[in-house]
Amino acid sequence: MNLSIIIPLLNEEESLRELEQWIEKVMVANNFSYEVIFIDDGSTDNSWQIIETLSHENPNIKGIRFLRNYGKSQALHAGFAKAKGDVIITMDADLQDSPDEIPGLFSMIVEQHYDLVSGWKKKRFDSVVSKNLPSKLFNWAARKTSGVELNDFNCGLKAYKKEVVKNIEVSGEMHRYIPVLAKNAGFSKIGEKVVIHQARKYGSTKFGMERFINGFLDLITIWFLSRFGKRPMHLFGALGSIMFIIGFVLSFYLGFDKLFINTSGRLITEKPIFYIALTTMILGTQLFLAGFLGEIILRTKNNEERYKVSKEINL
Repeated sequence: MNLSIIIPLLNEEESLRELEQWIEKVMVANNFSYEVIFIDDGSTDNSWQIIETLSHENPNIKGIRFLRNYGKSQALHAGFAKAKGDVIITMDADLQDSPDEIPGLFSMIVEQHYDLVSGWKKKRFDSVVSKNLPSKLFNWAARKTSGVELNDFNCGLKAYKKEVVKNIEVSGEMHRYIPVLAKNAGFSKIGEKVVIHQARKYGSTKFGMERFINGFLDLITIWFLSRFGKRPMHLFGALGSIMFIIGFVLSFYLGFDKLFINTSGRLITEKPIFYIALTTMILGTQLFLAGFLGEIILRTKNNEERYKVSKEINL
């Protein structure tokens, strides 16, 4: 199979049929063997009923329905697990991503041998204040922190080698940082392609300003995980040891001063430096234990249940 097209969605009943017809037109024109996997992330409208109808009309249409809304990252994780194509394409269901871009993305993976190609919505139709400016700031911070030189981390239109999606784990709200996850997994050839961004035709966006706040918090998380995710003791143990040594040296100084220098002076507990020494030693011990426990958890953790699927079609 050439392509697996993974489309997470939430309450997009108006656009699904038009999107499916558009994708089919592109697939037939390019003679691609393909599957389209719709992941219904807890929609409350008729999205799932439309997916069922489409699957009866076209056997290439497949579907996964979550019991409730788990988020885009979990939807992509479920789609990646089921994908069978040599190249995996992800796109949004709101018709703002154009299926006409798929052949170009496919070509960059197959012919130019990229591991991952991310779309770049260079010209956007979103609000300048609520989306464009925060998005530019967010992308700048992501580039500087991750070292991945992309202009649009949050673009839903991306192409992957099959090996990439089978070797990364998308959790939390890390779908924004899949290129960074891929880089950390050893897939270094990451490219970018300018793609058409279309104005939303139906409904309204499911994301508000809070996504940028969450995005920056996730950026800090992924920076930490990329640097210390496999070795938490290197961070917590080092900080804990430094703080404990500082506290120990201060305590030694206080003891030496009391015993040999200022023997008739005030009590040690009356000096502010005593509480600084005590606090740093306690914090140092706690940080060291946090790193130690992190190492134990890494070696004993089990796979946790991340979402519940209520129905599947053709999978």
